Amino acid sequence: MSGRNNLTLEEARGRAELLADLRYRVELDLTEAADFRSRTVLRFASREPGAETFVDLTAPRLERAELNGRPLPGDAFDGHRLRLLGLEEENELVVEARCAFHRTELGMHRFVDPVDGGVYLHTDFEPFDAHRVFACFDQPDLKGVFEFTVLAEPGWEVVANTRPAGPPAADGRKVLR
Repeated sequence: MSGRNNLTLEEARGRAELLADLRYRVELDLTEAADFRSRTVLRFASREPGAETFVDLTAPRLERAELNGRPLPGDAFDGHRLRLLGLEEENELVVEARCAFHRTELGMHRFVDPVDGGVYLHTDFEPFDAHRVFACFDQPDLKGVFEFTVLAEPGWEVVANTRPAGPPAADGRKVLR
């Protein structure tokens, strides 16, 4: 792998032909100031068992990566991409990483207001920004179903373009589908 972050048209076409039925379960722990924990369970189909591809993830540290119950080797991750070898017809990828907060409108933006001291986080997932927050096939023609669980500080309001699946859990986690 190249260590590059940009997705080429050829790579995007190849993944679109190969992958189907994407289902994401993403857990974000936003309670720390320096960075945040991101955990993704991604289920997807491959139209070509035995093929290889990669999932996008820009993160300072990969803590765990497992494809179909098998740990991925350390050199499978180059800081921007996680190489996936030997795909099966149905796959489950589990990725745990420490992701960086950004202050330049990329990925997960974190801002401390100097006036009120409040901490504000937001993301708009402009094209090719979601992989800075969770492991994903970050291209617009690969649609998926998402469930997000967010652990936030007490008193924080978590807002999305979907309704919460229920009231917050006792530990403050909020589930968005």
